[in-house]
Amino acid sequence: MDFSALIALGVFIALNFLTSLSGALFKPGAWYQSLAKPGWTPPNWAFPLVWSALYLMNAVSGWLVWQAAGMAALPALCVYLVSLILNAGWSAMFFGLRRMDLGLVNVALLWLSILAVAILFWPYSPIAAALQLPYLLWVSIASALNFTVWRMNRGASASA
Repeated sequence: MDFSALIALGVFIALNFLTSLSGALFKPGAWYQSLAKPGWTPPNWAFPLVWSALYLMNAVSGWLVWQAAGMAALPALCVYLVSLILNAGWSAMFFGLRRMDLGLVNVALLWLSILAVAILFWPYSPIAAALQLPYLLWVSIASALNFTVWRMNRGASASA
């Protein structure tokens, strides 16, 4: 790997790291702990482990497309950036604003953006597209969890 490829990989890792900071800024806290949750909710320790792996795979995915096509992949990479923005926005909406309804809209848009990224990345790198699939699966689970928690707690106050 040459120096420019290493720099590009660093940029994609940095973009994903910056996205992950939203989860560090807007933590679940006592409000989330007080909500009713389904029995299939993943354990708290699973979230940072899974997200770390997903952010790394997402960074490599974007980097592979950049390496394969550079600026020719700009439309696909713009959708990739939108997905990162949506990803960061979910924690702010759900945990920061305590708006499960807005979180649900956001996570649905995030899911669609990840699917679009996988489709748009395929012509440049099938491996990059495949690296989006675990992310899509986890966001599918997160979407179902967001919906179920919202449904189970529709009367819960955001100020609790």
